[in-house]
Amino acid sequence: QVQLVESGGGLVQPGGSLRLSCAASGSISIYNMGWYRQPPGKQREMVATATSEGNTNYAESVKGRFTISRDNAENTVLLQMNGLKPEDTAIYYCKAVRLRSGLVISYWGQGTQVTVSS
Repeated sequence: QVQLVESGGGLVQPGGSLRLSCAASGSISIYNMGWYRQPPGKQREMVATATSEGNTNYAESVKGRFTISRDNAENTVLLQMNGLKPEDTAIYYCKAVRLRSGLVISYWGQGTQVTVSS
């Protein structure tokens, strides 16, 4: 089992930057990692993912502004967020996913609040 702890959220003005960090309790090298967010009153949505091979994918709404990176040696996943907009306001969650014996095994962190407001 992997426990995930997010940090780095907070209040930032439009156009500002934040860096979110996800610390795992164990090795993440075999996991596909991702950042998801849930805006107020809306469904949770994918923001960015990074596979165990290092391939990345981004939601269209954050392309060119957000960057996901992973450090398998430190068991951490980062989300660098630049050019923040009010619509980026959400609780941001870290997720780890892997296949084991044909089953999808996933773990979520508890989330960190990001608020973009002037």
